[in-house]
Amino acid sequence: MSKNKNKATSSLNQIKKSTNIVFNVIFLILGCMCIFPLLFAFSISITSESALQAGGYHLIPQEFSSAAYMFLWNEREMIIRAFVMSVLVTCIGTVITVCLTTSMGYVASRTTFKLKKLYTWIIFIPMVFNGGMFASYVVVNNILNLRDTIWALILPLACSSFSVTICRTFFRTTVPDALIEAAKIDGAGQFRIWSGIVLPISKPVMATIGMFAAFGYWNDWFQASLYISDTKLNTLQAMLNSIQNNIDYLANNPYGGLSMQQYKMSMPTESVRMAIAMVIIIPIALTYPFFQKYFISGLTIGSVKE
Repeated sequence: MSKNKNKATSSLNQIKKSTNIVFNVIFLILGCMCIFPLLFAFSISITSESALQAGGYHLIPQEFSSAAYMFLWNEREMIIRAFVMSVLVTCIGTVITVCLTTSMGYVASRTTFKLKKLYTWIIFIPMVFNGGMFASYVVVNNILNLRDTIWALILPLACSSFSVTICRTFFRTTVPDALIEAAKIDGAGQFRIWSGIVLPISKPVMATIGMFAAFGYWNDWFQASLYISDTKLNTLQAMLNSIQNNIDYLANNPYGGLSMQQYKMSMPTESVRMAIAMVIIIPIALTYPFFQKYFISGLTIGSVKE
C-alpha cells in the first residue's frame, strides 16, 4: 500500500518532458533579458561619442572607441583608492550586518524570551514607519559625530527589520528547541549557543543576509553624499557619481570657442556613463556565483510548511 502511495506521489511530482522544455525556454528567455542590458551598456561604453550623437544606441558599435575607458584610466589613482574604500566598507558592513541581524533574529525566535512581544514590536515598527532623513542625519552627524568617518558609511545601513524577520523565521523553523536545551544542560550560555551552535547550521540565511547587505553597501552612494566631504573617504559609487556630474557640467558649459554641439560630441558623456556602470556592476556580479547555493536555500525559508 505504501509503495503504491509513494509511486503515486512520485508521479505527481514529476514534470513532463514537454513541460520541462517549456520551462527551460522561458528561463532561457529571462536569462537573455537579464544579460542583454549588460551587453547593451558595454556596447555603448566602447562606442565613440560622435557615433552615439549621430546614430543613437546600437547593440553592435558603429564606431569603436576606448575614449570612455581611457578617461577612467586617467583617473585610475582616484578610482583605485575609491575601489579599496568600497571593498572595505562592503566587507566590514556585511560582517557587522550579519552579526547584528542573526543575533537579533535568534533572540526574537526564542519562545522563552520574556520581552519577546516588546522586542517583536521594536523590530516591526521600523518596517512600517520611518524616522525620515532629517532624523537620521541629526543622529549620525550631530549626536554620534560620525561625519567624515568610515562608520558614517556603515552604521546607518547596518541592520534592517526585514532581514531580522528573515533570520527569526529561519531560526524558528530550522533550529530545534531540543538542541538549545541540550546545549544549556551542557552549561553553554546564550552567546555560546548562538556563536557555536546556531551560526554553523545557519549558512543559508547568513548567505542571504550577507548578499543583501553586500549589494546595499556596494551600490550605496547616498550616505557618502550626506556625511563625507573628505575625498579620501569617497566610495567608488560616490566618486564615479561625482565624475559623471563633472562631465555633465563640462559638456553643458563649453569653452575654447567650440559650439555646444561640437563640445558634446568631443566629450565622452554617454559612453563614460555606461563605462562607469560596467565598473560598478562587474565586481559585485562576480561574487554572486560563490553564494548562489546558499542564497537560493535562504530565499526559500518558510516556503515549505509541514
